[in-house]
Amino acid sequence: MTRSVLLLVHTGRDATNHAALRVVSRLQEAGVDVRLLATEAKELGISGITPCSGERGSAAGAELVLVLGGDGTILRAAEMARDAGVPLLGVNHGRVGFLAEAEPEDLETTIEQVLDRAYTVEERMTLDVTVRINGDAVDTGWALNECSVEKASRERMLELVVEIDGRPLSRWGCDGVVAATPTGSTAYAFSAGGPVVWPAVDALLLVPISAHALFARPLVAAPTSVLAMEVLPTGAEAVVACDGRRTRPLPHGSRVEVRRGVSPVLLARTRARPFTDTLVEKFALPVEGWRGGSR
Repeated sequence: MTRSVLLLVHTGRDATNHAALRVVSRLQEAGVDVRLLATEAKELGISGITPCSGERGSAAGAELVLVLGGDGTILRAAEMARDAGVPLLGVNHGRVGFLAEAEPEDLETTIEQVLDRAYTVEERMTLDVTVRINGDAVDTGWALNECSVEKASRERMLELVVEIDGRPLSRWGCDGVVAATPTGSTAYAFSAGGPVVWPAVDALLLVPISAHALFARPLVAAPTSVLAMEVLPTGAEAVVACDGRRTRPLPHGSRVEVRRGVSPVLLARTRARPFTDTLVEKFALPVEGWRGGSR
């Protein structure tokens, strides 16, 4: 049976484009069927591959989704990989790349690990999101990092009632609220002042954005909790965004419910290292003088 890998590339950068050409050449040399989005294959000038549209079913039947890009590209890949139950592996060609498993200098080794199937698969929690108006569900979505409810314009403050497990917690005048997974704790939620949560922790995060209130602290809730935000008519209208990619307007009276996702995202891991190492690497934390071990 022919092996198949879906390759997603953040085209437009010479270094990334050259890396994509190396990946395709090596995989094809090893007899692996390479799928590429038709638009990306055209930009890269690559032929002899299996073109795909980029729709949700694009990863079906593949053994892996390989990504050359930053976290945004990996989040785009997750939209295709999640429903198909296919793991994804990111090689960072962006800025921070918290979701990436490897750096550009690791590319050749990473390709060989893919060919040898020398990787493990880790489940990452997702969020299921429901938008209700007058009690009726009008839209659903999901997120790997976060779901944010934010004001639609700069002129007015957003007025929200925040609820956890069916009980109102607080009313906030704010720029918005972020509901995040542990994976997303280092993304938008972190920028808004939320805590860093290790991915192995099962929890839901709730982080207000510029809230004008005495009680407006980030919260960590149980993974079984249901978080809800209701847009009050006394403030601005809002928008809801899943992973900053899929958005929809929220008129006054809208209610957004967030709970643990039914389907996780699968990440391929080629290195056995603690999350602490990732923090040190990505945030460039100073650790000079550390001798290790107990003292």
